Amino acid sequence: MSPRSLFLSVVVTAVLSVAACSPGGGPAVDAPQAFALAQAGRITLIDIRRPEEWRETGIAAGALRINMAHPQGAAGFIAQVGTELRGKRNAPIGLIGRSASRSTRAQQMLIDAGFTHVYRIREGMVGSSAGPGWIARGLPRDPCRNC
Repeated sequence: MSPRSLFLSVVVTAVLSVAACSPGGGPAVDAPQAFALAQAGRITLIDIRRPEEWRETGIAAGALRINMAHPQGAAGFIAQVGTELRGKRNAPIGLIGRSASRSTRAQQMLIDAGFTHVYRIREGMVGSSAGPGWIARGLPRDPCRNC
């Protein structure tokens, strides 16, 4: 294992350990932590906002787009997440919404459905009391022209 890989493994383990102790819901990470974890291939980001929100701001770079307001309700949302993760309910995922209230609800839905490593990005795309948000932090976004 290279020194860089070892360092990244230690950082990721520390971030996820601290995140697991997050008050106010399930485990959470901030936007920079989520981006670093995604870049390291340690978490799959899922943007749970609506298509009009994706078009307005773009999505977190590399995130899957799965609308929490699924046409088939909560069951459809959960099924789509499962499909995207190829049935791996233990795969680490990070949920990002507008300001974290939806991601908190979605996190609990997925945990109740048997997903085991569900993190919420506590400040969302546009910010909240937990932080300035993905956009204000200048983290990369992908345009969403086909939303």
